[in-house]
Amino acid sequence: MPDGMPVIRTIAMPSDTNPSGDIFGGWLMSQMDLAAGNIAARRARGRAATIAVEGITFLSPVYVGDEVSLFGTLLHVGRTSMRIEVEAWRRARESDESQKVTEAIFTFVAIDAQRKARPVPPEY
Repeated sequence: MPDGMPVIRTIAMPSDTNPSGDIFGGWLMSQMDLAAGNIAARRARGRAATIAVEGITFLSPVYVGDEVSLFGTLLHVGRTSMRIEVEAWRRARESDESQKVTEAIFTFVAIDAQRKARPVPPEY
């Protein structure tokens, strides 16, 4: 797993399954978007909206009861946008071993109260 603490850690539940009983890929992608959005909002010091997701490939399944850890890295900050890489890892409840299940790059734009793009503030 990546170094550092995960942005989000959650448990895959029965309500997160598709009609076949597997964890729905859309649920996993939404968790990844939440993780990236947390990083984006913190860096933008305010609201930020997802505008693109690049290269999501599901490498292995997530099962009901698995602990899912999401790690994020801020890759680039532009004038109004941010690119954030998110990796999702699963760990079966009874195991100490983790397995990478997917990764993607999310692009966010900082937005104002009228939902218009605004500059990302400089770092402190």
